[in-house]
Amino acid sequence: MIRSALLTALLVSVPALALVAQDAPPAAAPAEWGPTAIDYSNVDYPFPVQYLEVRLYGQDHRMAYMDVAPRGAANGRTVVILHGMNFFAAAYEPTIEALADAGFRVLAVDRLGYGRSSKPDVHYNLHMPARHTKALLDHLGIERAAIVGHSMGGMVATRFAFTYPEASSHVVMVNQIGLTDPRPGRGWDDPEESYRSALATTYASVLAGHVRYYPRGWKPEYLKWVEVQYGLTLGGDWPRMARVRAAQRRILYEDPVVYEWRHIATKALVIGGADDRLVDDYPALARHVAEELQNAELVLFPDVGHAPHFDNPEEYHEELIRFLRSDPEVPADQAWRTSSSER
Repeated sequence: MIRSALLTALLVSVPALALVAQDAPPAAAPAEWGPTAIDYSNVDYPFPVQYLEVRLYGQDHRMAYMDVAPRGAANGRTVVILHGMNFFAAAYEPTIEALADAGFRVLAVDRLGYGRSSKPDVHYNLHMPARHTKALLDHLGIERAAIVGHSMGGMVATRFAFTYPEASSHVVMVNQIGLTDPRPGRGWDDPEESYRSALATTYASVLAGHVRYYPRGWKPEYLKWVEVQYGLTLGGDWPRMARVRAAQRRILYEDPVVYEWRHIATKALVIGGADDRLVDDYPALARHVAEELQNAELVLFPDVGHAPHFDNPEEYHEELIRFLRSDPEVPADQAWRTSSSER
């Protein structure tokens, strides 16, 4: 099945932060905002946080995660949620709640470098979070789980399903980024340049990035994610955190996943808002991913942007739960291959 829509012109002017919406975010950071602790100890999480000890480059670190039990009748299945670059596990509370209510056990992970997990200043790649996610499943005695990744988390989900097919019952890519290989025609940048760029982060640049996610318009509840991200720049650990963020951004250039989709036989769902303004013509790129995958469904929501779990939660969670409830051994619905109209 497929939903499609034409992408509209970008409504956001980065310098002016002009918005066509009923509500608009403040033009400057509110005076009462304070620093976000590098370990997110002053950021609320909706469920208890646990830690998995992991070793990387000969050093000991901790990966934070929430392990949320199913509510009502448990269906015996586990779902892992992998966050995007500008979010962290707690931002997926709506999805955690919906899945738990539907009987799933939910593991929501903070990758190293994010949220309450350790922030090592290292050279990052996608193998790391994939390996750590597998280590978490092994630690908890879970042989097979559904992997749901949003934005950059979709890249991690791709790498996980590619590397650990036996541990993947389903794989879901939600408005995944990294949909093309960015290297042709683009030279390599010195990491120090990436660091200097990250160090120059401002309230305006953080806000502009989040505004792009919501073509339906801004809502006041979105501001808390800006506060957490911008708050990192206000603390004494910001130079270290800026290096971590710069290293995470470099994954997009240095570790593409575009050549892995064709090797993934796990039952897959490519899903998201068709009006994703992070890329040109997201519907065409999403369709390409689904075509490359061996066993995929495609669901796109018209007039929805990069974060469907926030601005289209009912439809998004309905489709997500439907797919995750499906038998992983039954082939994915291929009706979308012959359809280009809205459902």
